[in-house]
Amino acid sequence: MHAVAGDRIHFKSGTVGAPEHEAEILEVQGNNGEPPYRVRFDDGHESIVYPGSDIQIEHPSSG
Repeated sequence: MHAVAGDRIHFKSGTVGAPEHEAEILEVQGNNGEPPYRVRFDDGHESIVYPGSDIQIEHPSSG
């Protein structure tokens, strides 16, 4: 798992019918893009996360 500040992280729901969550990565605190990440969720809540394998990182397109 590799991320940089500005990437989006998508948390898939582990429960059928429950919504997925999305956040912007504000800071990468691990080495070489590894977790933990400080994120801001779309509702404004900020948190430190150690994501598991049920996430997807979206890198913004450049140019």
